[in-house]
Amino acid sequence: MHIKPWHRHYDYNVPTTIRYPQIPAQALFQLAAGTFPDKPATNFYGTELTFWQLREQSLRMANALGRLGVKKGDRVGVHLPNCPQFVISYLAVVSLGAIVVNLNPLASAGELRFIIENTGMETIITFDMVLPNVRPLVKETGIKRLIATRVTDYITGFGVSAARDLDLEEGWHHFSELLESVTETRLPRVQLGPDDPALIQFTGGTTGVPKGAVLTHANIVAATLQASVWGNPTITIVPPEKRLVLSVIPYFHAYGNIVCMNWAFFNYATQILVPRFEIEELLGIIGNFEKISFFPAVPTLITAIINHPKAAGLNLDKRLGLLNSGAAPMPVDLIERVQDMGISFSEGYGLSESTSLGAANPVLGLKKTGSIGIPFPDNDVRLVDVESGTEDVKPGEPGEIVMKGPLIMQGYWNNPAETAGQIRDGWLHTGDIARMDEDGYFFIVDRKKDMIIAGGFNIYPRDIDEVLYQHPKVSEAVSLGIPDEYRGETVKAFVVLKPGESATEKEIIDFCRQRLTAYKVPRIVEFRDSLPKSVVGKILRKILRQEEMEKSKKVQ
Repeated sequence: MHIKPWHRHYDYNVPTTIRYPQIPAQALFQLAAGTFPDKPATNFYGTELTFWQLREQSLRMANALGRLGVKKGDRVGVHLPNCPQFVISYLAVVSLGAIVVNLNPLASAGELRFIIENTGMETIITFDMVLPNVRPLVKETGIKRLIATRVTDYITGFGVSAARDLDLEEGWHHFSELLESVTETRLPRVQLGPDDPALIQFTGGTTGVPKGAVLTHANIVAATLQASVWGNPTITIVPPEKRLVLSVIPYFHAYGNIVCMNWAFFNYATQILVPRFEIEELLGIIGNFEKISFFPAVPTLITAIINHPKAAGLNLDKRLGLLNSGAAPMPVDLIERVQDMGISFSEGYGLSESTSLGAANPVLGLKKTGSIGIPFPDNDVRLVDVESGTEDVKPGEPGEIVMKGPLIMQGYWNNPAETAGQIRDGWLHTGDIARMDEDGYFFIVDRKKDMIIAGGFNIYPRDIDEVLYQHPKVSEAVSLGIPDEYRGETVKAFVVLKPGESATEKEIIDFCRQRLTAYKVPRIVEFRDSLPKSVVGKILRKILRQEEMEKSKKVQ
């Protein structure tokens, strides 16, 4: 790759290119198990599994699945929250050469049915709390094998459940009992190449029907190594025996899967597994550890932590080694508050289609507030004209981010038309609009589809959101375009106030009027107790947009 303007801003020990080993994804873990066999690989509410114990259990599960008929290329649904069973299942499936299909435990029956049918999945690993949702689907679809667990089976003091406790039907298997039935810990003899699929990550369906991004073993290895070298300035000085990663981001999402779980394998880190986000519980978990090396998070999670009265007593600047934010743009006001607390911080950008990575601010070097940073090693990024999709925009002008490199997905599963639309000549078209400055730093303007056209003006909602977050009474905010007979669309803001605060619509609009061009100022403000969010905490404009469309239909 040619020298890029952003290369000069890499931290001192971050390379501009990486030599990627031609190994399967599970080899990242096997290396850790052989090097630090007795170190805890997972910590789940105080109960630990060492790397060697995790190796043995994952290989026993792999051999058990093999006996049940799972083979290379088969799709296996992993329908679990962050828990040891997820890690065991992931390693078992990829070790067989089968393909993990990440399934959100909160997904509706309709969403699950679509994914099961789209992938031709025949095996699902799930848990007791969602069994009522899954039970009818097994009978209605092509699922041949169901394996169920109880999440608390891996917490000391809760006891281990049995098949009868979960009311499993004939032919279904209990996770722990299936493990106990196999003693074989031999690595499955499967020929795997770098381009073999390892993971199917379905997008959130923000553009309509969910699409399954196919990530190969090479994608996962490349992403893990890129995420690892980016953290070199802070992580390499921590002895491997002391490395910990706080895993709140769900592993059924590409961000958690790569930046928490696979990162932990390659860096010999203990994964502190958190199956749900509950602020009081999370602060208690953080307080149990003297030093957490790495904490990948999202803006809403960070907001909840630093706004909590207990946060000040935790000495987060001393307790957190590196805080990373991804999945959604971070408001400038929040970035400044984190920096004021003295926490080492880096904001990044990526998509499921790019194995969760793309760009980030350097850990030690030049950070630009409001920027998603600079591309990771070996990734080429351009900004192209929104209309043509091929012509590079002039310096400083907004354009669609297109990416090329070892992170780019193989394509969408069973969806060649969408693949052809998203990947053109090897370039992934992200749908995100950004500007690049003279240093090669990128600044997200907005999603192409979120752009508001009001009275002939193109308005990027993020410009408005940034101003709303500057208001001292605002905790969360989002803006979007709603139908307007005169302007085509007009701007509406949805606002969540901080606890104990009150404000009027006029107060918010006047605040914006002082800081925004007239045509960008919200005409309507709706106050809410909460905003709809995805499982990783991204505010879902599409839900609010759907609500507004329904309202306009009723008026008509």
